[in-house]
Amino acid sequence: MNITFRQLRLFLALAESGSVSGAARATHVSQPTASMQLREVTNAIGLPLYEVIARRVHLTDAGNELARTAREIATAWDSFEQKMDGTKGLKRGKLKVAVVSTAKYFVPRLLGSFCAMYPEIDIALEVLNRDGVLQRLRDNLDDMCIMSMPPTDIALADEVFMPNPLVVIAANEHAMARRRQIDLAELGSERFILRELGSGTRMATDAFFKREKFKPQLRLELGSNEAIKEAVAGNLGIAVVSRHALYASAADAAVVVLKVTGFPISSQWHIVHPLGRKLSPIAAVFREHLLTESQRWLQQRT
Repeated sequence: MNITFRQLRLFLALAESGSVSGAARATHVSQPTASMQLREVTNAIGLPLYEVIARRVHLTDAGNELARTAREIATAWDSFEQKMDGTKGLKRGKLKVAVVSTAKYFVPRLLGSFCAMYPEIDIALEVLNRDGVLQRLRDNLDDMCIMSMPPTDIALADEVFMPNPLVVIAANEHAMARRRQIDLAELGSERFILRELGSGTRMATDAFFKREKFKPQLRLELGSNEAIKEAVAGNLGIAVVSRHALYASAADAAVVVLKVTGFPISSQWHIVHPLGRKLSPIAAVFREHLLTESQRWLQQRT
């Protein structure tokens, strides 16, 4: 097979963008050139690599295998480039990080301080729900992922780097808002607004309620912390959210943390990546930055 490294990069861009035009933009070539190069790759392999359905590219089994191989080659080459730059005293390259949506309240600030130290590094940050991050983790698309409930069915390098306490919030005018202590059983008559099934916050909350043999009256399931805080501020019910999700929007001023027995629920933030993936030099530096700066950030919040 005679396939160039640039053609592998192009095919990888096709797999990640889902379109020939997207692959052309990502690799800075014209669409006709991209189409021609992709035909050459297909001819070299000798099997169909993708098909276009409803203007969207879908990889075949052979295409998925080629994409995995191309990704491994590209990752190894990027790591080599970073090592050579490091040898020459340079710190530049690419860093790809995927985070669950609740982590957006602190990760950008940690990234900001990192970028100030290493301005030549290009960073791609994906903010998704837990299912989206899990898919990227399974596809080995990122240098690392940040989440609160890592999966148990994937072999991972997993490191806890910061607590993620979950608290109960209510509207400021709620009858229990000024109470110094509230028993969990007293919330039996309250209507709850919770994150969607499958989210890390929901999984930790459900596990806690199950241990305490408490069954909440569910009013709403919502897919974002902002929507939950607005609903609580509007007196639709009470909710369980990460403490990190508070104090980031106007709605936060209209809610209060209830002092409920057993809360905050103990949870943690994890840095994870597939066990077989070796961190690039830049990713390793960023990991150390996360471990150091997250503690400093926490001290500023307390």
